[in-house]
Amino acid sequence: MGSEMCIRDRTMVKNDGISVLLVEQDITKALAAADRGYVIENGRVALEGTAAELSANEHVKKAYLGI
Repeated sequence: MGSEMCIRDRTMVKNDGISVLLVEQDITKALAAADRGYVIENGRVALEGTAAELSANEHVKKAYLGI
C-alpha cells in the first residue's frame, strides 16, 4: 500500500520539493515511484543511480528482476 500511495502522490511531493525515503522489497514498484534508487546488499550500498539506470543495470536485472 505504501508504494502505491507514493506513486499516486508523486506529483504533489515533487512539486513541493519534498524528499521521501521509500523502503520497498518490490523493486519494480520502487523504481516506478523513484527518481533515484540505491541497492543495498549485505548492509552496504552496492549500486546507486536513476531509476532508468538501475532498471537497465545487468546485476539488477539478474538479481532482482529475474531477467
